[in-house]
Amino acid sequence: MAEALAAPPAPAGGSGRGAREPTHFAALDLGTNNCRLLIAAPTGRGFRVVDAYSRIVRLGEGLSQSGRLSEPAMERALAALRICAEKIRRRGPVRVRAIATQACRSAANGREFLARVAENTGMKLEVISPREEAQLSVAGCASLIDREADAALVLDVGGGSTELSWVDLRQARGPRPPRIKAWLSIPIGVVTLAERFPEGAPAHEGWFRAMIEAVKAPLGAFPHAEPLRPLFEQGRAHLVGTSGAITSLAGLHLDLPRYDRAKVDGLWMSRADCDAVAERLAALTAGERAAQPCIGPDRADLVLAGAAILAAVQETWPCERVRVADRGLREGVLLSMMESRRRRRRRPRR
Repeated sequence: MAEALAAPPAPAGGSGRGAREPTHFAALDLGTNNCRLLIAAPTGRGFRVVDAYSRIVRLGEGLSQSGRLSEPAMERALAALRICAEKIRRRGPVRVRAIATQACRSAANGREFLARVAENTGMKLEVISPREEAQLSVAGCASLIDREADAALVLDVGGGSTELSWVDLRQARGPRPPRIKAWLSIPIGVVTLAERFPEGAPAHEGWFRAMIEAVKAPLGAFPHAEPLRPLFEQGRAHLVGTSGAITSLAGLHLDLPRYDRAKVDGLWMSRADCDAVAERLAALTAGERAAQPCIGPDRADLVLAGAAILAAVQETWPCERVRVADRGLREGVLLSMMESRRRRRRRPRR
């Protein structure tokens, strides 16, 4: 549910009678690894971004071992959320939807942390279900799906979970997001996978292959997308990959001197391209990966886990074409809020 944030000193909540209708929309996504914010103004059926923020906070660091959010991780997330709250208030009034995903879903102290966020920032974060997370990711990536194809698989790799959405495009009409035929959420993301298979551990000489197999196990056991498999086998389907890990792979593939969203978002890669960049990454040390401009030190220990998840999906659901999306959940949230306002305005007044 969206809420309105006005300019200071008003906290998060309803704007009240007589208040100006919000002209901007904000989508905040607090994940296992990142805290991201987009503030946008509607333009026709799309939007124009007026402010953005992203910080790696690793909220889920150690969660897979302890079952709880650690104090340092919560403090990192709170620091980022305070910045987000200030950006939103400076734009006020703004219609806001702030969501939290796998880390807050699974942590024993997740609800306590969200109460702390509300007290410290005035923002009420909503824990969404894996199903809604998948739906919003598809909505955010919909404009990158090739409507000439018969099917697509949208892959959203997070820090603590990975969402997969199979869409049947044979009956898709118009600009609306295609309907999801089947979806799967697995509690494996780049943070949890990297923690489960630490790089350089003596017991994991084949650790990259071990990561791939760990992801393939739940994928192979999922039966509900099987009716679409013939379309994949016949080359009539493609993959859409959205995540920092996949965009980092794309930046490395392009040998960019610095990350450039305009060159990455919407990029088509072949399966051979993806395999080649994964092999290139695996040959680098952690320090060499950190020195790569599209990876950096914050992602150096996670990007290979992302490559392993992508490889597992491609081995289980082979696609020759992969489209890279530097968009997803936040964009889906923004579009859904704007569409909801359009529907309200179209309703006849009694």
